Amino acid sequence: MVYVLSKDGKPLMPCSNVIARLLLKQGKAKVRKRQPFTVKLNYETTNYTQNLTLGVDTGSGTFGTAVTRDNGEIVYLSEVTVRNDITDKMTQRAMYRRNRRSRKTRYRKARFLNRRNSIREGRFSPTMQSKLHSHVKEIEWIRSILPVRTMVFEAGQFDTHLMKNPAFADPKTRLWGYQKGPNYGYANTKAMVLNRDGYTCQYCHGKRKNSRLEVHHIQYRHMGGSDDSDNLITLCRSCHKDVHDGKITLPNVGKKKGTLKYATQMNSIRKQLSLAYPEAAETYGYVTKENAQLLGIEKRHCLDACVIATQGQPFTVKSLLYRKKCIPKGDFQQTKGVRSEQPVATGKIGGFQKFDKVRYLGKEYFIKGRMSSGYAILMDFEGKKADFSHMPRGQKTPKLSRMQRLETRSSWMTTAEAGIQNTA
Repeated sequence: MVYVLSKDGKPLMPCSNVIARLLLKQGKAKVRKRQPFTVKLNYETTNYTQNLTLGVDTGSGTFGTAVTRDNGEIVYLSEVTVRNDITDKMTQRAMYRRNRRSRKTRYRKARFLNRRNSIREGRFSPTMQSKLHSHVKEIEWIRSILPVRTMVFEAGQFDTHLMKNPAFADPKTRLWGYQKGPNYGYANTKAMVLNRDGYTCQYCHGKRKNSRLEVHHIQYRHMGGSDDSDNLITLCRSCHKDVHDGKITLPNVGKKKGTLKYATQMNSIRKQLSLAYPEAAETYGYVTKENAQLLGIEKRHCLDACVIATQGQPFTVKSLLYRKKCIPKGDFQQTKGVRSEQPVATGKIGGFQKFDKVRYLGKEYFIKGRMSSGYAILMDFEGKKADFSHMPRGQKTPKLSRMQRLETRSSWMTTAEAGIQNTA
């Protein structure tokens, strides 16, 4: 399937590969984009289009999109992996900055109270901005190559309190469950645990005659232990010290801390999408799940997007699956080494940049790293380093001069797969 743009750049209905080949051969069209393959007409034509519906299965790690006709044909299918490494990168940069300030420029004052952006009302964190922009960018990309008229977003909200305590789903406790939580009637969780354990050490049961009681995390917090009462136990001070010294071992099994970070992020992202696209219709996760089960479809973001776009009707996939992975726009590291003594080339080497899509020995790869001597390290879409150790001498390390660049670096890596056929 080939996507078509009019002479003035407006999206038209896609055509078959045969029609596109004839248009290119006759000089009536020219190639506009390589992936997905898009052509632009060189002559005036009518702007008649059919009704296309875009379905978006929003996500905090991966989200899927699908565009369908009224007859259930899927004419576009994609799965986008968003970035979750921004926090770690910013923490690392802050560490380098503090190190550099104390090592080289001691006269520089620390900047932790003069950042107006951090206290701005309605501010989104860098991670949230990146995830929201990834959704918006993919939606606008689709609308630039297809005449989408209707949009449907999965906008189900997460009840984080109910996710922490599923007992609140009981109609008998639903009314007061949010007011009367597990710590109801106590000053805090520690007071509740002490009362639950009868103000008695749960290891020696008072045999050590130590009257001072302390609350201990069974699964240590630095190992992901939860602060819930299920992970807390009452110990006397002597037993508590022996546990941390490794002299005694508790028979209890603790509880790891559950994370609701991604559920909270999705609540914010979906709200912002609804504000950005007020004309879009909304559906809910339980509706998508029920329709997918009725159609016998496996759980996958792109297939959920098909179910959302077709509103639960049977569909036929006519498009390739375009997988995309969001990457940084540029390389911000200028040097490497403890004292920044080794410069890092962030520009082009031999005409190639990092994350460029290239063809080498008949296969497609992405550039993972480059050497000033004219060699490169290649990887696949998943980030796995390509192994050329089986190649003859002189070809075990790919040379830049033997590569053909297919796509220059952008804010995401893209690959096409032809594995999803008639699914429902």
